[in-house]
Amino acid sequence: MVAEEQKRELLEFAVQMARRVGAIHLEWFRRSDLEIGTKSNEFDVVTRADRESEACIARMVAERYPSHALLGEEGGQRGDAASDWLWVVDPLDGTTNYSQGLPVFAVSIGLRFRGEPVVGVVYAPWLDELFTAVRGGVPQQIRVGGKQRLGEAVVATGFPYDKDRDPDNNTDNVVRILPHVRGLRRFGAAAYDLCSVAAGTMDGYWELALHEWDVCAGELIVQEAGGVVQALR
Repeated sequence: MVAEEQKRELLEFAVQMARRVGAIHLEWFRRSDLEIGTKSNEFDVVTRADRESEACIARMVAERYPSHALLGEEGGQRGDAASDWLWVVDPLDGTTNYSQGLPVFAVSIGLRFRGEPVVGVVYAPWLDELFTAVRGGVPQQIRVGGKQRLGEAVVATGFPYDKDRDPDNNTDNVVRILPHVRGLRRFGAAAYDLCSVAAGTMDGYWELALHEWDVCAGELIVQEAGGVVQALR
């Protein structure tokens, strides 16, 4: 059980980290010395901003909460693996957008206590949009949309990095769903997609092969905004 006062303190710290990282994003955005590289394949991009952002979060967590563990997209898990507390971080969600100079990208910071998400923060610095949630906290200022008919819905999706090798790459789902919805969008940033659902600017979102750092914060934000999150497999 996490006290409400402690949740607020942790949320404030997560927002502080998100804004600090957002400044790193803006510092390197659209610069020629971004140092764009790849990881698992040529579609899986990483930049200097990804690495600096995660290093910043890891340093801030270690200084403020040395007993907490951290799971990040770039550095994996670090800290005490037996800790009740785990920060789950995507330091730069939407790296492909970012590397192309497209302005839809964000930092995603979730915190789990004994496996349950208790704090979620997603910050899109170029858009200056901040989304936050606390498990069982005060009512959200944002709410999911209220549309009831699929034909009125605008939904979002994305595609896995191994789309060239795995035939289960979401294209069949797009073909099935597209004729039945008002519109389909591909923002390229899972955390931002989830927050768009939470804010009611998108009516739904699905994607395959996501990781913990992609969804930890965004799922909590959707749930606290009255939405439903369901893992199909």
